[in-house]
Amino acid sequence: MIDASNSIRDRFKFEQEAAIEFLNQIVRPKTDLAFVLGFDTTAEVTQDSTNDNEKLSRGVRGLRPGGGTAMYDALYYACRDKLLKTTSPSGQRRAIILVSDGEDNQSRVSRDEAVEMAQRAEVIIYSISTNTSGMVLHGDKVLQYIAESTGGRAFFPFKIEDVANAFSEIQEELRSQYALAYKPPDFQADGRYRTIEIEAQNNKKLRVRTRKGYYAPTQ
Repeated sequence: MIDASNSIRDRFKFEQEAAIEFLNQIVRPKTDLAFVLGFDTTAEVTQDSTNDNEKLSRGVRGLRPGGGTAMYDALYYACRDKLLKTTSPSGQRRAIILVSDGEDNQSRVSRDEAVEMAQRAEVIIYSISTNTSGMVLHGDKVLQYIAESTGGRAFFPFKIEDVANAFSEIQEELRSQYALAYKPPDFQADGRYRTIEIEAQNNKKLRVRTRKGYYAPTQ
């Protein structure tokens, strides 16, 4: 997901090329699928789900900056219509890379509604801030919240060249994760949100990053 609003115009071209390089490296023809979605006041899918890197590259290059920002609406749409309504093979992760300044001035849904939809779709969100001011702005805090709420990670590359490094770290992380599953003894299919916590045993100095919870199925 790439912010195509006026607020990121100055570095848009570089971010396009960094995103294309990321897709070329991460998408494996036989096992992965990706789609390209740009957003300003509305969300636009410039390339639907595919494993064809040429099509994905054209989708990224087809984005044009302009307009306001409805980031929450775009995230809600991507999770609900592109991911929640599709099935994934067992063990296959769903992730969204969100490139934006985190500022939203046009959305109809709230931040928490967008996060809830991401959690229901079991999506990990990695956010890359386009803020180059050198200061932590409100939008950066929003991106941090969205990433942490879904088990992802937020990146704040104040220099343009650091954007490519952020994509590289995301690529490495997506290729080196563990998938854990459990079923609680008092399982209830009530659709309610459950909080979870994972800790390393024996006081090992490990950083554990995971989703903070999940929504139980309804059947």
